[in-house]
Formats: sequence, C-alpha cells, structure tokens
Amino acid sequence: MNSSLRLVGCTLLFLLTYPVQAQPSPANSPAADQPVLDTFVPNAFPHLAVNRMQGQIAVDGDLTDSGWRSAAIAQNFSEFFPDEQARPPIAVRSYMTYDEHNLYLAFVVEDDPSSIRANMSDRDNIWQDDYVGFLLDTRGDGREVYFIASNPYGIQGDTRITTNNEDLGFDLIYQSEGRITEDGYQVEMAIPFRSLRFPAGDAQTWRGTFWITHPRSSRSQYTWAAVDRDDPCWTCQYGYIEGIRGVKSGGNLEVMPALTGSQAGALSVAGDPDGGFDNNRVTAEPSLDLKYGFTSSLTADVSVNPDFSQIEADVAQIDVNSTFALFFPERRPFFQEGSDLFDTPIQTVYTRSINDPIVASKLTGQFGSTNVAYIGARDNTSPLLIPSEERSELLQGGRSWSNIVRAMRTLPNNSNFGALVTDRRLDNGGSGSTVAVDASVRFLKHYRIQSQLVMSQTVEANAPETSEGLNDETFAGGKHTLGLDGESYAGAAFSGTLSRESRNAFTYAEYEQFSPTFRADNGFVNQNDARQLFLMQGFNFFPKNIGLIDRIGPRFQAMRFWNYGGLRKEEFIRPSFFVQMKRQTFLYAGYQVSWERFRGEAFDGLRSLNVELESNFSEPLNLGFSYEGGRDIARNVETPEIGQSLNLSAYATIRPTSRLRLAPQISYSRLTDLDTGDAFFDGYIARMRATYQFTRRLFVRTVFQYNEFADRLDIDPLITYRINPFSAFYIGSTHTYDAFDGRTPGAARFYQQTERQIFFKFQYLFRT
Repeated sequence: MNSSLRLVGCTLLFLLTYPVQAQPSPANSPAADQPVLDTFVPNAFPHLAVNRMQGQIAVDGDLTDSGWRSAAIAQNFSEFFPDEQARPPIAVRSYMTYDEHNLYLAFVVEDDPSSIRANMSDRDNIWQDDYVGFLLDTRGDGREVYFIASNPYGIQGDTRITTNNEDLGFDLIYQSEGRITEDGYQVEMAIPFRSLRFPAGDAQTWRGTFWITHPRSSRSQYTWAAVDRDDPCWTCQYGYIEGIRGVKSGGNLEVMPALTGSQAGALSVAGDPDGGFDNNRVTAEPSLDLKYGFTSSLTADVSVNPDFSQIEADVAQIDVNSTFALFFPERRPFFQEGSDLFDTPIQTVYTRSINDPIVASKLTGQFGSTNVAYIGARDNTSPLLIPSEERSELLQGGRSWSNIVRAMRTLPNNSNFGALVTDRRLDNGGSGSTVAVDASVRFLKHYRIQSQLVMSQTVEANAPETSEGLNDETFAGGKHTLGLDGESYAGAAFSGTLSRESRNAFTYAEYEQFSPTFRADNGFVNQNDARQLFLMQGFNFFPKNIGLIDRIGPRFQAMRFWNYGGLRKEEFIRPSFFVQMKRQTFLYAGYQVSWERFRGEAFDGLRSLNVELESNFSEPLNLGFSYEGGRDIARNVETPEIGQSLNLSAYATIRPTSRLRLAPQISYSRLTDLDTGDAFFDGYIARMRATYQFTRRLFVRTVFQYNEFADRLDIDPLITYRINPFSAFYIGSTHTYDAFDGRTPGAARFYQQTERQIFFKFQYLFRT
C-alpha cells in the first residue's frame, strides 16, 4: 500500500509542477499591463430579441453569408468556473436567427489557435475538446433542457438535462460545421424546428443560454446568462429568447426501416476444442420503426420486429465477490429517448428488463404542465430478478407483455409530482405489478424534499423446475419460498430525501425501506428486506490564493442498514475529500470504517482506503488511476471470513493523431486470507478500445478484452458509417477465445475460438 501511495504522490507532484501555458489577452479582456477602466457586469436574466433571417445561410463554418447580418448577437459572457461571474480570458460572441424551418446559431471564439483542443471523432465524443453549445428550455419550466453542442471541427454532441439527471444517450438531428481560424475558431449550426418540441402558438418565448467549455489550465466554462452558484436551480437563471414567430413543431412522420443479418458459430461440443466448429445459417431480419408527431406535444413510436441488440458491448465488471445482480446502463436508442420521465428514486423501471421484444410501442406527450408517457412491449425472453436480504438471483421467465404508464405534473420553483404504474404478465402465468406516487419539492431556494412510495403485487409462475436451488429457501419470516411455486404476495417500498445545496455547502439525508415481499419486475431492485439511513455533509471551497487549486471539497458520509425485523446488518462512516486542481487534475481520497453482519455472523474491523486520480493535463494523453485496499469479507466461499483486499484500476485516452483514439483500461482485484496469505480470488480484466475516424461519418473500432477470471479473450471489430444519429450502416463481428489445457501431459495451455458471430445492420431514417 505504501508504494502505491508513493506512486500517486509522485504523479500528483509531476502534474502540479508541470508548466502551465499562459493564455492570451483577447479583445474583451484588458491587457495585463493596462489598468482596468470599467467594472465588469455579467448578464443577469438577459433577453435576446431574435429576428427572422434576411438572406441565406450555408452551414459551412463561414460566417460571411448574408443571413447573419440581421442576426441577434449575444455578448458579455461571464465565467461559471473556475471564477464565478468574472470576465472570461477569451472573447466570445454568439449569433441567432431563424427561418421557417430552422433555428440558426453561430459562435465566434477568439483564442490562440495553437492551444485549441479539437479531434476528429464520432458524435458525442467531444466532451474533452473545446466546444460550444446552446442550452434550450423551450417550455420555460426547467423540466427538460436540450443541450446542443459542437467542437471546433463541427463534430456534434447533444444531451438532454432534466431535474434528476443528464441523458448522455439523447440524440438530435441538426447540422453543424466548424473551422479553426487565425484568431480562434467559429461554428455554425442549423437546428430543424421539427427536431425540437415546444408549445403551439404564433409567438415563442424560450429560456436558455449559450455555453462555452474552454479546457486549458482549468476546465473553464463561460455562459451568456450569468449563473449564481449559490442558487442550485441553474435553469431558473437562464436568459429569455424572444421574437421567434410562425414556426411549428411536431406533426411529422418518421419512418426508419432496418435490415439486420448475422451468422453465428460455436464449438460443436461445448468445452471440447477437438470436436469441430459448427456455423449456423445466415439469417436476415427486417424491422420497422415508426414515429408520428400528432402535435408539438404528443408523439407516438412503434417498433415492429426490432433489433435491439447492442452494437457496443458492455464493459465487463468484476463480480467474483458480489452476491447481487450487476446493473448495466441502457444503450438502445428506442428506450433512451424520453427515459428521464421514468427515472425515479426507486428504480421500478429498468428498460433492460424488456430484453428481446417482438414489438414495442411508446407514447410521450405534454399537456400544459402535465407530462405523460407509455411503454408497451411483447418480450421473447424476460429476465426475472429475485431480490432477497443478502443476495439476488436472476432467472428466465419466458415470454411476457409489459405495460408502463407515467404521468408527472410540473410545479413552479422547479418542483413536480407524479404517478407511475408498471405491469408485466408472463405467458406461463406469473405477473408483477407496481403502483407508485412521487414528488420533488424545492423550497426556500436551497432546500429540496424528494420522496416516492411504491406498492407491488407479485404472482409467481408455477414453475419450480426453473428455480432449482431456491425452492427450499424461505423469506418474510418463513411465509414464502424463493422458488417459483405459484405464490402471491404484496410488498411496499419507500424513499425519502431532504437536501440543502448552496455555493459552499450541501447536506443530504436519505431514508429507504424495502419490505421482504417487494419486487419490481420491470425495474431493478436487487435487494429487499432492508431499511437504510444515509447521511452526507459536504463543503466546497474555491480558494483565490492557492494558484494550483480550483476547488477543495471535504465530505463526510455515514450509513446504517438494518432488516425489517430490526436486526442491524451494516454501518459505516467515511470521511473524504475531493480536490480539483490545475492541469484539469482531480484527486479523491476517502477512508471507510465499517461493520457488517453477513450470513448470521458479525464482522468487525472492516476498513478501506480509496484514492482516485484523474488528469486531462494534455490533449493527446489523459490518465486515470484508482486504488482501494483494506479489509473486506470473502462472501462467495463456504464460510465467510475477513480478508485483505486490493482493487486497482487504471485507464487512459491516448490520441497519437486527431483521428486515432486508443482507450486502454485494466481492473485488478484480489482478496487474500489474513493468516495464510492464500488468495480467495486474484485476477484482472484488461480492455483496449481502438478507434480510427476516417471522416465525420466513417470510423473503424476494435475492442480487445481479456478476462483472467474466466481465462477468456474477446475481440470485437466494427466498421460504422453514420449519416446522422439514426441513419447508419454497421458491419462487425465478435470472437471469443477460451483457454484449454494442453492436449498432452505437460503441454502448454492454448486458446481456441469457441464462439463467433458476424453481423451487419443498415437503418435509414426518412422524415416527412
């Protein structure tokens, strides 16, 4: 452990002492040797009167087109970070105009062109570059904000921001082009009104702000509408976009046919490398996605025979010492769009529970201050997640119908309340339903209360043959068995939080409980029979007199966990601190002392030290490292006991050129016996993702992944040609190689391909 800490310290010392490049003095900033003659006043709740375009605009990164002459100009940007509401060190101005079909945006950033960070990459991979963007709240209530961005080459990035989260998987169709100039860079965008959702009416009044991210010594950020960091509601501080008239959203039909083909192969006899290799026949499956906007506020989606397989494989996780099912994020575009409405404190909706649908449908709408959403699907292979007090089990439930309904009403002051119903009916007779109400209320500027109450009703299938090993295990005080034997029971869950957030401090208190009979078949709840109280107190300091540090954040966390019978199961305290430094370097360190009761035995003296270091100190090389070591429980052994744990991970992004991106990462985990030093487990997972971007549309990607725990190598090459987020052609393959003992005594182990799949997918979006 000491050598690891010395390594962290040396790396940190190098990063902090590495020379920082000085920034030029731009036109809107006084020179360093000149007196300041005026006081900078940031834009508080600014207004921008937008004029209809007079002339023409070609989106090519050149702002000499006649259409920009009458555009509204947004100026006087202020700094959001690291300084608050200060004058930026670079000159920035933005332009906005519109015609019948598009909203046009332009950005001019005056900066040293040699210091600009920009790479030729796939869309949504711009977040470590310089980039410009526009945050747009078309309804002015802060519930849904579009973030539409571009790097200096015109590579797009977009997200959708809601009260609860930011959806990085959100995609919007728009045009963008950029170019680096002698004075900095400039970007043009054309955003079709039919890509946006906004209220019907002749005159539009929107809320929003122009945004610049400028990664240099610090990860500096500038905004047109000044933001007071002491107010946690940033959307409440946006400016006003006025003057747009006679434009319409919705009412358009989108048709996206797709064709997916594949051929799979595997060893003729599983586990026998000498038994030959069988290739299945080539298959091709058509599918069709339809989307229709009835109005600007109501949209329906239907997908027939969809191919919901993922082009990008999930990153492997080390679960050798975990007793609970692992969570993987949703990546399928059909389910990502509008997913924010289903994001609640208790995750009763997890769309990956709809695993392999035959048909899926979705309806989203907004009527005044009320948002509604519906998802329905017919699924071929439905997973059953069975939670319990100390572990969870994952079974297969067969075919099912799922229906999910959500309604949420937006209230003033960035608050809301809503209801949610989920229902899944299995063909073999089982079912699972939940009914929930939730609310999020902001008050006294800094405070928020958020809560959710969920009731569940479960009817098990009568299929004990599919739950072998669980049929004799009981829960809820012996009233029910974990096996699938046709039982029926109701459950309940509750979550409540109280938080206070200001510029320099935040407080968070959360209480949750899950009854022993609570289940969420369409969600992800992998533990029940639990009550938990979690407390956190944190502070943020922005030192002005420490040149190497932008922010210091000490934290203190505490948790107590007990079951429904009142038996104390776990507790911990964790002091920690977070430091955001120059050179875009971030350091976290925390020490946890804990106690836990597992399988009826109390384990005292558990502790761990966690250190994380990440640095984007240069454009071609970003590095990250984490260390966690201490004493933990060996859980997946016959008799649990305390062992010495070590978990290490390292990752990097390496860009030898602006088109080539290498992303290696490795995770290592070990747990050893305290007395003998023998390993309960010891292994690593290594992964390399290599991408070469030929053009904005065409790139090649290969993933290499080796899992030492399974002694398995996976190689996944892929070629992608992407016209826009929804029109693309993919051709790729997956190859799995397993290790086998030598064929003769003493011969070395060897690797042989055990599975293979070759696939292609073509989809094209037609909009009318």
